Amino acid sequence: MNPSYWAVIPADVRYSNIKPSAKLLYGELSCLTNKTGYCFATNNYFAELYNVSKNTISLWIKDLKNAGFISVDIIHGNNREVIERRIAIIKNRGITKNDDTPIIKNVEDNITSINNTSNNINKRKFNFESEVKLLDFDYNTKIDFINYWTEPNRSNTKMKFELEKTWETKRRLSRWVKMSNKSFNKNYKKVNKIEKHLQTHNEALQIIEKLDNDKKIQ
Repeated sequence: MNPSYWAVIPADVRYSNIKPSAKLLYGELSCLTNKTGYCFATNNYFAELYNVSKNTISLWIKDLKNAGFISVDIIHGNNREVIERRIAIIKNRGITKNDDTPIIKNVEDNITSINNTSNNINKRKFNFESEVKLLDFDYNTKIDFINYWTEPNRSNTKMKFELEKTWETKRRLSRWVKMSNKSFNKNYKKVNKIEKHLQTHNEALQIIEKLDNDKKIQ
């Protein structure tokens, strides 16, 4: 599989009620379907990619399918055996002003509301999280990085990373990993130093105790 560089998550997917992880999977599918129009990756592939179980991937795909964002076709052989699964992005999903379906109307209203709010911190936070999670770093490290840098200011208008004069996410995350490793090594050395002092102290106490016992015997 040769996915394209860009992942595309349109507004009606981003602000739908499905799980955030399913939305991220949609972005991955948009990469993988870019060349042929469909994706044939297995649940095991996605499970390893996102460090979750295959059952979890099945639930995400089910959410996307039920929401009408993707189609799933199973290709069978001559003996009805499963050859492959093809997942395609459903485009032109028919969001129009004449469509009075409640779900479609809610999506349209949400999109309008978001576009009219230039300072929507939740939207920017989601975009930041999506960008970080697509980077090739340890999952827990990325979560810690996100939690730290998305802390909002008192007025809840900007996040910590937005207050920086310059910002490049991948470079910042690389630096974060290096600093974390340095901090760990520094603390490890401190603990070792303390342990050595304690060992020396205990050895000194044992010598003193032995000398006291020798005097009592004499």
